[in-house]
Amino acid sequence: MKKTVLFCVAFLLSVIAVSTTVTVIGQKKILSPKEERREAREKRRAERIASFEHYIDSLVLSRNFEFNPQTMQRQPAGPMRQIMNPAFNVDIWNGSADICLPYVNGYVPPYYVTVINYTIPELSGYTTEQTHEGWMVTFSTSLFSAATYTFTFEIFSRTGGANLTITNPWYSPVEYFGSITEIY
Repeated sequence: MKKTVLFCVAFLLSVIAVSTTVTVIGQKKILSPKEERREAREKRRAERIASFEHYIDSLVLSRNFEFNPQTMQRQPAGPMRQIMNPAFNVDIWNGSADICLPYVNGYVPPYYVTVINYTIPELSGYTTEQTHEGWMVTFSTSLFSAATYTFTFEIFSRTGGANLTITNPWYSPVEYFGSITEIY
């Protein structure tokens, strides 16, 4: 009998404890000051992330942005090389491009690094496509040679990061990893 009474008392206490933490629909749960500060921080952080995503989206849609590479790699499975020189970048503005990038020439060894340094007044086949992570921007140019170079940017709206892949029918593709910024 004592066990039954103790069990009933324990059950009633647990029901009372649970009922005090459950709120009725439409009522706001009373938060401690610490929980209020945490929720406020989370809300501000979410607003900053959404603002940054909107900023990157507007840069891509305006067709005025700069790609700043940090590493490059010849595909498939070439060595990863750091790019420390701030002069290397790709500027896209008003349908034109200013390209200054190191590039790996050669289809088979020995490979050698050259510099692509051109200003392209008119980009052919410029397309912008929204993906679930950001944007795909593609255009082609001859770079004043007999071959066509295709530039494909994969831009990540949430992080501001971007990958650029340059393909050419004569050489292995070269991939660059970096970020997208505003042109100043």
